[in-house]
Amino acid sequence: MDKYIIATTLCDKEEISSKIIDTLLKKRLISGCQVTKVHSKYWWNNELEESDEYKLELRTRESKFSEIENEIKKIHNYEVAEISSFEIKNASKEFLYWIDENIR
Repeated sequence: MDKYIIATTLCDKEEISSKIIDTLLKKRLISGCQVTKVHSKYWWNNELEESDEYKLELRTRESKFSEIENEIKKIHNYEVAEISSFEIKNASKEFLYWIDENIR
């Protein structure tokens, strides 16, 4: 069964996050996206780093994940971009219908 998911990624530049979102919307791979400014701390090249980032939460179906991942990798500027997803559970029928109506 094709599950409903929220795919996520993080970007350090607003322009890149906008390009990712616009591309995925135009290709009808997602129904919508929420963007949140976050502050991240992480290990990179054996150094402890921190930065401000934009977290993208993309509403879609699990069957679209590999296409979404490929499109993000084409645009993203990170050497290793987090591209992950989690299942949407206990959502309203209207919300799930909206997702279905807006992706292809």
